[in-house]
Amino acid sequence: MSRTTGWIVVLALLSGTGARQSRQATLASRWSAQVSAEHPHPEYPRPQMVRAEWLNLNGRWDYAIRPKEEERPESFDGRILVPFPVESSLSGVQESVGPEQRLWYRRRLEIPAAWMQRRILLHFGAVDWETMVWVNGHFVGEHRGGYDAFSFDITSALERSGSQEILLAVWDPTDAGYQPRGKQVRNPRGIWYTPTTGIWQTVWLEPVPTVSIERVKIVPDIRAGAFNVTVHTRGSASDHRVRVSVRDGANAAGQASGTAGRPVVVKVPSPRMWSPDSPFLYDMDVELMKGAAVVDRVTGYAGLRRISVCSDAGGRLRLCLNDKPVFQFGPLDQGFWPDGLYAAPTDEALRYDIEVTRRLGFNMARKHVKIEPERWYYWCDRLGLLVWQDMPSGDRSIGKDAADIQRVAQSARQFELELQRAIDRLHNHPCIVMWVPFNEGWGQYDTARIAEWIKAYDPTRLVDSASGWADRGAGDVRDVHSYPGPEAPPLEDRRAAVLGEFGGLGLPVSGHTWQAEKNWGYRSFKTRDELTEAYLQLIDKLVPLIEGGLAAAVYTQTTDVEIEVNGLMTYDRAMIKMDAERISAANRRVYGAIPPAQASLKR
Repeated sequence: MSRTTGWIVVLALLSGTGARQSRQATLASRWSAQVSAEHPHPEYPRPQMVRAEWLNLNGRWDYAIRPKEEERPESFDGRILVPFPVESSLSGVQESVGPEQRLWYRRRLEIPAAWMQRRILLHFGAVDWETMVWVNGHFVGEHRGGYDAFSFDITSALERSGSQEILLAVWDPTDAGYQPRGKQVRNPRGIWYTPTTGIWQTVWLEPVPTVSIERVKIVPDIRAGAFNVTVHTRGSASDHRVRVSVRDGANAAGQASGTAGRPVVVKVPSPRMWSPDSPFLYDMDVELMKGAAVVDRVTGYAGLRRISVCSDAGGRLRLCLNDKPVFQFGPLDQGFWPDGLYAAPTDEALRYDIEVTRRLGFNMARKHVKIEPERWYYWCDRLGLLVWQDMPSGDRSIGKDAADIQRVAQSARQFELELQRAIDRLHNHPCIVMWVPFNEGWGQYDTARIAEWIKAYDPTRLVDSASGWADRGAGDVRDVHSYPGPEAPPLEDRRAAVLGEFGGLGLPVSGHTWQAEKNWGYRSFKTRDELTEAYLQLIDKLVPLIEGGLAAAVYTQTTDVEIEVNGLMTYDRAMIKMDAERISAANRRVYGAIPPAQASLKR
């Protein structure tokens, strides 16, 4: 899609809505043309805990940008397309909102009459960063955090019938604050990108009974061939029980009952493992029961897999999946879009990035200082892509050899709160095998304590305590960065050696860049053939490192992002910039360079 076509699409989406278009879209992906102004992102947003009844609130909302200290606006500036950030072209607004301003949203709707005898939950997938919510003039709650889902029970604020009003006020300091924010800055440049303010994931309503299922935690146990399922409820469930049923396609595979708040063990016969080569997923039904009656029911899925560190036949530490050494190799994935910024245009677009990653021969992606909507992880689960999940960075940075920063108490509390919420939200996705709390010293503090806390809180996954730069001897891996590289850290007897970033080979492609000139890459090339040859040379150097003990590697990066042109694809995803067949064949060589495991596993 050309620049002009992309802009026409954005105008068409919001024509007649009163929205202001402040400047032209710089670049658009082909999925811009598929975005519905009435029902963008219509998919149920929480694929591991699905209810049959719900109401998607994505679409046109009123918006206003006002000074931070002002109260509710008397009038609104126009219409914004939710869930696209106000700074994005797909929002129809494309305006900056600074820390001295507040972004307001308003939506009027009617709730199905059949729902009014139940509790009504208002869900937000993510809003960046501080959110206050009113319903029909009643304050229902506030939330701080730009990446985690949150909900409010709005039942008591609803009118008995007729139109209902939802009002939001959002404040986001971006890089003027200490909060986790990733690569967002007020002055984009180089490796720093346009910020996201406000709603950027799906908003929806859901009716639930007075006592309902609030969260389901699934812990796979491959050695027992079982799932340990803990059901947390909203409201007192002392006189309720839970029933968990697991299916293998159309066939029942296991069922067990128990008490809410305690693990229910569901064994499956002839258990099937989840892996990139065979991403098998069991379907799962979770029911909350009172006597013989089913009070609440959610459906989802689960994968049986185990991640660990083990020794290969030569005694070198490896990352093992299901007790077998697997070299983990994939791109650094930043999750930015030229038309939607933090929000992909469509679910198909989310899936496409993962499909291309697999097509190019990678089995892993490192999700870099961003947490995605749950449907991104759903597609990783379905398509078999391992994920290293970064915590979004924030606060101050340190140099390569400097000591950890000393965060003020408020900053530390917020970081740890958002970290815990991220682990809770994403816990059930089998694709995630590594948590990465710190990157290149950015916001790095109390490294050993944070790593130990994560291991204790989620013992089912590994921890890369500090990707690149300031290693403190903590976690399960020793991680170095090298551009263009590759290189390997010294081997240890306790932690596996990984290359957390390398490559960064750049090629600007005319007509597919964020700006026409002055694009940036770690190394720059002029043609597709030159870029391909340079990449193949990196792989030639990587294979001996794997044979010598390197357990994983992350290539920078999946796509170009704004003026950074280091991507395997252009920013608009219109082109794979290298010869796909040649790099796919080269990438698959790396998996054969790792020896098998020893009989006894390290841990």
